[in-house]
Amino acid sequence: MTTRRNFIKNTAMGAAGVTLLSSSSAYANILGANDSVNFAILGCGGRAHGLVKAVAASKQGKVVAICDVDANRLDKFKIFCKKEINTSPKTESDFRKLLADKDIDAIIVATPEHWHAPMAIMGMQAGKHVYVEKPCSHNPHENELLVQVQKKYNKVCQMGNQQRSSRTSAIAVNDIKDGIIGDVYAAKAVYANARKSIGVGKVVPVPDTLDWDLWQGPAPREVYRDNVHPYNWHWFRTWGTGEIHNNGTHEIDICRWALGVDYPTRVVSTGGRLHYTNDDWEWFDTQMVNYEFDGGKLLTWDGRSCNAFKSIGGRGAVIYGTKGSIHLDRAKYELFNLGGKTIKTQFENEKKETKANKTSDTVGFDGLTVTHMQNFINAIVKGETLNAPIAEAAISTQLCHLGNIAQDLKESLNVDANTGRVLHNKGADMLWKRTYEKGWEPTL
Repeated sequence: MTTRRNFIKNTAMGAAGVTLLSSSSAYANILGANDSVNFAILGCGGRAHGLVKAVAASKQGKVVAICDVDANRLDKFKIFCKKEINTSPKTESDFRKLLADKDIDAIIVATPEHWHAPMAIMGMQAGKHVYVEKPCSHNPHENELLVQVQKKYNKVCQMGNQQRSSRTSAIAVNDIKDGIIGDVYAAKAVYANARKSIGVGKVVPVPDTLDWDLWQGPAPREVYRDNVHPYNWHWFRTWGTGEIHNNGTHEIDICRWALGVDYPTRVVSTGGRLHYTNDDWEWFDTQMVNYEFDGGKLLTWDGRSCNAFKSIGGRGAVIYGTKGSIHLDRAKYELFNLGGKTIKTQFENEKKETKANKTSDTVGFDGLTVTHMQNFINAIVKGETLNAPIAEAAISTQLCHLGNIAQDLKESLNVDANTGRVLHNKGADMLWKRTYEKGWEPTL
């Protein structure tokens, strides 16, 4: 099997040619002739179903290829594409063949998380623009490398934290800047669910339809068990990053945006695998992380994977100020006075509050995903400013990594507010980068 290193070497000449025209303005001139951006979707799981519909709903996007190492998922997704968006994209099991395809302008990375940064990096090195699902990295080292690669290759790279494209959230952030709730000093990010135990996996033969080796890719090799694929990899450290990344990335990002802060100065976390204690789940099902920032601002992550008590609707962000508070979620913006009385409510759907406005469907398809994808396409074609450029999105992802590191070490972390790096902590240094399968380590 051709490794990452060999692929980059073999495609270097082609990528170099594309890089000469890789700025948004220069690339827009090329795409203007075709009036479309050709997409390849890498990973055909649940999220891909929402993303392919978002591309189809855009003005200039076209899905021309789909890829998955699971033949069953790939076949089912092709049928879905034909039914839902009336197109039959070509199929491929090895994403590297699509990166070498000069007819593909952009890739969407919707794979398990251990693939997000390596695949996005390889995509930009091959001359592709990249829409990468959250979180954008599996570890802090990848986070830093991803930002460096984007700068080096000058490709459009956006993370799928789609609430950054929310009309009402943007209004709220502007209102906060104008002093609508006075001086903001704290925010709380909340996510609650009632996930079940994943049990203890049994070692079983790899299904004939699954390329387990390529599924693992950059991760160290493990035997195949029956409780990992297709979803529970989220809770294993080799492939996933836990709930703080799986859903907290969204809510923490909105809190950080509203507070107007970047990296913290101190991080403390408490939690653990508390709800179920006898299964294979390796990350934390209950976690509360406190972040302190310059200027005395605070941010708290309240994540509960297995207890769905909905303190503020199940998920969302609350921003506290000296004159009032604001509650933000994907459907609305609510303003409260100091006594907790509702002053105003603005819905993302201006016409009325509908069931669809309250929540997205099971694959995450909603108006925000469409808007976010259109912003990505506009950045490629017209040079429009990205709502979630990778350098900005990486900061929110880094906060999630810092929360997990603080919890693993059970220590208070002092952080450099300029770089996001933990100060004078050997334990944190050891957790900064993962071990990679030989030949797959991402590099500049």
